[in-house]
Amino acid sequence: MAQAHWGCCPWLVFLCACAWSHPKPIHLGREDVRNCTTNPPYLPITAVNTTARLTALRQQIQAWNLSAYIIPDTDAHMSEYIGLHDERRAWISGFTGTAGTAVVTMIKAAVWTDSRYWTQAERQMDCNWELHKEVGITPLATWILNEIPAGGRVGIDPFLFSVDSWKAYDLKFQGSNRQLVSIVTNLVDLAWGSQRPPVPSQPIYALPEAFTGSTWQEKVSSIRSHMKNHTMAPTALLLSALDETAWLFNLRSNDIPYNPFFYSYTMLTDSSIRLFVNKSRFSPETLQYLNSNCTGPMCVQLEDYSQVRDSVQAYALGDVRIWIGTTYTTYGLYEVIPQDKLVTSTYSPVMEAKAVKNSKEQALLKASHVRDAVAVIRYLVWLEKNVPKGTVDEFSGAELLDELRRKEDFSSGPSFETISASGLNAALAHYSPTKELHRKLSSDEMYLVDSGGQYWDGTTDITRTVHWGTPTAFQKEAYTRVLMGNIDLSRLVFPAAMQGRMVEAFARKALWDVGLNYGHGTGHGIGNFLCVHEWPVGFQSNNIAMAKGMFTSIEPGYYHDGEFGIRLEDVALVVEAKTKYPGTYLTFEVVSFVPYDRNLIDVSLLSPEQLQYLNHYYQNIREQVGPVLQRRQLLEEFAWLQQHTEPLAAGAPRHRSWASVWAACTLALLSWTS
Repeated sequence: MAQAHWGCCPWLVFLCACAWSHPKPIHLGREDVRNCTTNPPYLPITAVNTTARLTALRQQIQAWNLSAYIIPDTDAHMSEYIGLHDERRAWISGFTGTAGTAVVTMIKAAVWTDSRYWTQAERQMDCNWELHKEVGITPLATWILNEIPAGGRVGIDPFLFSVDSWKAYDLKFQGSNRQLVSIVTNLVDLAWGSQRPPVPSQPIYALPEAFTGSTWQEKVSSIRSHMKNHTMAPTALLLSALDETAWLFNLRSNDIPYNPFFYSYTMLTDSSIRLFVNKSRFSPETLQYLNSNCTGPMCVQLEDYSQVRDSVQAYALGDVRIWIGTTYTTYGLYEVIPQDKLVTSTYSPVMEAKAVKNSKEQALLKASHVRDAVAVIRYLVWLEKNVPKGTVDEFSGAELLDELRRKEDFSSGPSFETISASGLNAALAHYSPTKELHRKLSSDEMYLVDSGGQYWDGTTDITRTVHWGTPTAFQKEAYTRVLMGNIDLSRLVFPAAMQGRMVEAFARKALWDVGLNYGHGTGHGIGNFLCVHEWPVGFQSNNIAMAKGMFTSIEPGYYHDGEFGIRLEDVALVVEAKTKYPGTYLTFEVVSFVPYDRNLIDVSLLSPEQLQYLNHYYQNIREQVGPVLQRRQLLEEFAWLQQHTEPLAAGAPRHRSWASVWAACTLALLSWTS
């Protein structure tokens, strides 16, 4: 996908692994649009006055005897997307970009972010703030060491730092006569006061059985088996990631933008289930569903969300061993568990079990992608008709696509902010239009749309790039080579249990052959009405091995600075491959069902095997989506589908006109419905 394209990606690895659907930032090295040396200083009208906010925070910093305070952009669950009341860095600095860290001392304030957000930060921050155009713990820690005196104390909220990020900061300050201090009370929250948005309170509901792969009782029993078979014999499993609890109990809500989650923790033992949550959000029916009125091993005991740290600390006093996945567990919980009572792994058994879909979950996800394809096809048909009129812009197009998805059965909104980018904007990383800032779509430019939906039966993510006019030879070659990479990885046969990073280069080879490349990752996992960027599946170095039943995106691209961008993204199911000789091998089954742009494909570049694969894929699209369009009387869209999935052949003449195909399809539809 998509956005910070992946709330399931822990903040610790956000910058290095989560932006896998976007090109690397381009380091522009230009002047700050602010001028803070004049009197009065020059600031854009979009800059936020943060003087009073910083004064309030510095009062808290002084009260806690600190020299500096670090403010990351995440929540207590290491979520990719965060709720309004967790946007602390945005509130204190005025900068609302989705990646960046702030530090405030008694004298200075600074933000570190990458070049995707430099212009935005300059336009939103006032002269109280320095902008540092680099990322990572090292430059930030170096700045702090230069700014605060020996003996200084650096405060952090331990619930906003993963175990590994805390250790990394602590290591930087060791031997410097500066101390990293864990303060459970968040100082920004104290400064924010009554202006801070409230914690969400919408109902938490159980998914209907038709949309779940297993009951929560079956899932709990399976996870307990993992605990029992673990060599370290953990007595409890602590779950911190929001999608872990949502998946385990088949519960959903909408606390987090684009993700159907609710603030919660779970602690599971062989004889008890403790769910830390706002109890008032459950209906009597949902409480009954959870067996919350009893105390047996299959009864969910509800405890207050704010009590999780105290409860874990109290439990750790006994003869126990607590299993955590370090990627999503914050230091706020880690620090209250004695080291000799910890059992650690990179990911929890829930995270790994969730990644492998059973047959029912696979069918549900496939069904959601068929309906999603209908929405995307309707959008592409509408664009073909209206872009030449000059009436469509990036923002209005994105709004229409979101509306088309909402009309589909079981829709629950978009799965991320739609990336709708025309011309040179498509070459920009992390670009999404706004009502105020957008570009008109033109028949003379390429257009990239990366979007997805949340449905009760699945989460979707798809990218298509199109050109309605006459593309240049280079644009066609670049597009075709991106397509070749998509095909080569999608049709690859590889040994079972191989990590995605070992095969990722197949998506790049066609580009590498001519000296081209892309600066983002090649894919990410995807959930069943959960995360659009579901870890730990994908092609990154810290993803787990591929296994039958996993879903991943496959999304190579190419970005030509200042001119255009290309990305072709499909979601694929990992399935068992049929091989000539015995052995356990895997391959991919693509479940995205929208054709590529024929206008941009140079068929002469495709190998016979690639061409055969593409035509088979087009036939599958016809079989999966065609009948749905016919049943819904979407005649125009059905004609468009037939036209855009005609078999391709090297040197073949141009396909028939849309009008002739539409006429033929009209007759076919009348015959089918009679």
